[in-house]
Amino acid sequence: MADPFESTKPEQLSRFLGKHFIYTYENGWQYEMYLKNARTIDYRIHSGMVGGRWVRDQEAHIVRLADDVCKISWDEPTGTTVSVAINFAEKQLHGVIFFPRWIALEPIKTVCFQNDHLALMRQYRDSGPTYPKQVIDEFAAVTFIEDCAVNDESVVACGPADLPNGYATRRS
Repeated sequence: MADPFESTKPEQLSRFLGKHFIYTYENGWQYEMYLKNARTIDYRIHSGMVGGRWVRDQEAHIVRLADDVCKISWDEPTGTTVSVAINFAEKQLHGVIFFPRWIALEPIKTVCFQNDHLALMRQYRDSGPTYPKQVIDEFAAVTFIEDCAVNDESVVACGPADLPNGYATRRS
């Protein structure tokens, strides 16, 4: 049986792997993502409903849609499901986030370094409620892009609060 997190065509991902980018949704929420390798991403949330949250080694499905376009989709231990498509040439992203009801009611519960609280996130998820989900379906402007090495643990190594002033406002 194939690995469920292996890309359908991993050989097509080389131009995307190592990409590190910051983006701001039309609703003002700011996120940051690092395509760590063909199976995992790291990310930080700078502002929005769960601003301050950060995650490393999130398993994800990553596929190439076109030369400069890829889609990243994942299901978190919290029960949140996310899918983003990013056009690096046009610096535009479209994302859909499906927050379970428990996060919509108490988003602060997820504002942490998730990796240190996986059992607790699963407990919250399993306790619910999960439905109705809060769906965020938005476009975002990509304001910063850089190429980093694959599997570079230094790219997302701390929470948003520990970053230097001006970090998230950088432009490229």
